[in-house]
Amino acid sequence: MAEPDRLGGTVPAWALEFLTSARVGRLATADAAGRPLVVPVCYAFDGARCYWVVDPKPKRTRELRRLRHIAENPRVALVVDHYEEDWRALRWVLVEGPAAVVAEPAERARALELLAAKYPQYRALGLPGSAGPAVVIAAERIVAWRSV
Repeated sequence: MAEPDRLGGTVPAWALEFLTSARVGRLATADAAGRPLVVPVCYAFDGARCYWVVDPKPKRTRELRRLRHIAENPRVALVVDHYEEDWRALRWVLVEGPAAVVAEPAERARALELLAAKYPQYRALGLPGSAGPAVVIAAERIVAWRSV
């Protein structure tokens, strides 16, 4: 099996394409005390940053724990993976870096544009007008692995 590739080295083209096209990732955050949380997110990758948004789908609250975690501890990880019973097809990409709520209006508009372009469901939900906070993850490290 292949060894992981690391940012600073060359991230393989297959990993960047997979990160761009995959439909869901798992976001890992931790609060100031180190208590972890992992949640699935729809995201968009622009080649250097991953974006996700608090969308208008029903939630118990808009005060999401993942946002509180990021405020307390901005270090996050996003993993995108593919599983099949044929383990020769296994692969994953891990993005690590700081996350922050997007404050700059032009970057927020770009994030929402990328998300709406990737997910027709977001267009149907009225994104960008219905969106809550947008979050950016600056990719400081990307690790990629696949079986072959």
